[in-house]
Amino acid sequence: MFEKNSEKGSVWLTLKRSSLKSKLQKRKLSAAGESIEYRCLIRATDAKKTISTSVGAKDHQRFQAPYATILKAHMTALKKRERKDRKKSTEADKKESTSSTTTKPKKL
Repeated sequence: MFEKNSEKGSVWLTLKRSSLKSKLQKRKLSAAGESIEYRCLIRATDAKKTISTSVGAKDHQRFQAPYATILKAHMTALKKRERKDRKKSTEADKKESTSSTTTKPKKL
């Protein structure tokens, strides 16, 4: 999906918590006092095609590393912004404000 949409288009990624059970099944489990195992439901779509997967808590670390690698590899279009030093910018602001307030008043 990322390769198809590298020049033009978008890919939407959605991650949400899911138990993969219906509301009725959840109510029965909670009434019985059993715990509900939640998973991470991951969906990716480019408006033409949708893919999805479910990742459990135990498999999270194994999924996260390749997922991060894919994201880093396909984010080449994003540019990194330069950060200004806060000390330099505040000093420049102080100089500008003092120069504008030091003008002498005119006599009439």
